[in-house]
Amino acid sequence: MRDNPNAVMLFAAGFGTRMGALTQSTPKPLIPVEGRALIDRTLDHVYAISPDRIVANTHYHHDQMAAHFDGSDVCLSHESPDILETGGGLRAALPLLGRGPVFTSNTDAIWRGPNPFKIALSAWRPAEMDALLVCVPQKSALGHKGQGDFTLAPDGRITRGPGVIYGGVQILKTDGLQNIQEDAFSLNLLWNQMLAKGRLFGVPYPGQWCDVGSPDGITSAEQMLSASDV
Repeated sequence: MRDNPNAVMLFAAGFGTRMGALTQSTPKPLIPVEGRALIDRTLDHVYAISPDRIVANTHYHHDQMAAHFDGSDVCLSHESPDILETGGGLRAALPLLGRGPVFTSNTDAIWRGPNPFKIALSAWRPAEMDALLVCVPQKSALGHKGQGDFTLAPDGRITRGPGVIYGGVQILKTDGLQNIQEDAFSLNLLWNQMLAKGRLFGVPYPGQWCDVGSPDGITSAEQMLSASDV
């Protein structure tokens, strides 16, 4: 089994309910930010690391997602009749992704600065890590409320609690998915297994990040992208 990830899973199946009217007729990954679909902006970072395989899961407005990627090298893992959440969706896509660690990425965030996938690759130590999450300091995050998702220790280990925000990009070993009984479940269940073993790690992101989960997030992201470096 390989130690380094060469496949990427893009989470693109959700309903995008926080977007309100914008997602009534359009899936959230296809919502434009400065004229380009959210998922295409994520793919800019993905293509820069030249993975062997790219998979996106679909459910809501699958026909539009299929049309968007027709003729591309992005494979689709369609979830029907029910949506499977992040953990169930990743497990269902494993035949397309292959064995070994994979990248997973949300498709509703904008990054300004270094490529988050390259940040993760440079810090990945498979001998001691089961997952490595790219985490954003609160001062660098736009459009996110709350005290953060994880506490980041000096050695990179993370525990649940206030501190940094999970930015949505990670490297993840998938073996533990087979031990989860539910069909639809969050990747939090897999993270809990890794936390218990002290093998869940984070790496801080040195640039800016914006959560585009709501219409206000689109405005914030566009302002972030157009801002001049100080």
